[in-house]
Order: sequence, then structure tokens, then C-alpha cells
Amino acid sequence: MRPLRLLSAVFFAALGVLIVWLGLTGHVFFDRRGALPILGFAVLLRGGLALYKHRQDWTRWASLLGLGAVMLAMSRVPFGWVPLLMAVCGGLLFLRALGTVFAYAPRTPSRQGATRASC
Repeated sequence: MRPLRLLSAVFFAALGVLIVWLGLTGHVFFDRRGALPILGFAVLLRGGLALYKHRQDWTRWASLLGLGAVMLAMSRVPFGWVPLLMAVCGGLLFLRALGTVFAYAPRTPSRQGATRASC
């Protein structure tokens, strides 16, 4: 795995844990009706573009589409649900980091014929 990709995965994991913590403790201090719908739509659009251009990099487009959808939902649900949806956003970022690590981890060569016992 390349060092920059690993650093990116560590960053997304740390950001995801921080956002989950903020969501679960209820530290939500922002205007969810302000720029959040515009930002959510932009993230959704970027996720669709990533899906169109980079189908193999599923961690990128899946996380962007999920985050965009949850961000748009945060602007429309009752305020009591916003901390839970923030925790979901953080979980999606953490899952993106895990997916990146597992998708780009070096693979060991498979040993074909190792299942047959030699007589």
C-alpha cells in the first residue's frame, strides 16, 4: 500500500471517529438549514461523478454518495435526529478508511493446488 493512501485512510478514520463522538455526545452547533443542503448536493454530485469516472474505486464513490444523502437528510429531519445522523456520517467515513485499507492492501499470491494432498 502506498504511504499517501495509508495516510489518507488514517485521516478518514480519525475524522470519522471524531464525528461519531460529536454526534453521540450531542455537540451539534451549526445551522443545518444554511449551507448544509447545498454542500450535501455538491457531495452527492461529486459522488455521482466519481461513480461515472472511477468505477473501480468503490470506496470513493460509495462514501461520497452516502455522505451526500445523509447530509441532505440532516437538513430535513427533526433536530433531535441530527446527532444520530452525524454519527452515521462519521461511521461512513470510518468505513471508507477500512475499505481503502482492505481494497489496496498487498495480496499474498494464492497457492493453486495446495488443497490437493500429494500421495
